[in-house]
Amino acid sequence: MARAEHGIQHIATQARVDSWTWAVRLFKTRSAAAEACRGGHVRVNGATAKPAQPVRPGDEVRIRVTGLERIVIVERLVTKRVSAPIAAQCFIDRSPPPPPREILATMPRRDRGSGRPTKRERRETDRLLGRAES
Repeated sequence: MARAEHGIQHIATQARVDSWTWAVRLFKTRSAAAEACRGGHVRVNGATAKPAQPVRPGDEVRIRVTGLERIVIVERLVTKRVSAPIAAQCFIDRSPPPPPREILATMPRRDRGSGRPTKRERRETDRLLGRAES
């Protein structure tokens, strides 16, 4: 049975992962949350999540958005989108800090649609990322 408390819709045991991530403002739309789940960008307790996978308080949700990973622990279950201050109370953010802008600016980027990297470009990229073979 659901009950309202300070504008929060509580559900006794579980909520859908796509609905919860949208409700706590980790995604702009519910369809974007569902698409991220279908694309394998959302993991619940280490396992890839489908949009309808249930989440419970204490679950760890990992979301990969724009190359960065968000790690949150579910505190409260909500199914309706709530304001930002209330949404902040619904999870504990354990995400690593983003890399400094200076480091991001020095990393090489390929133009989108420019095709596959050549062997030489791949080796240079691996060397810069510290994956070069000895």
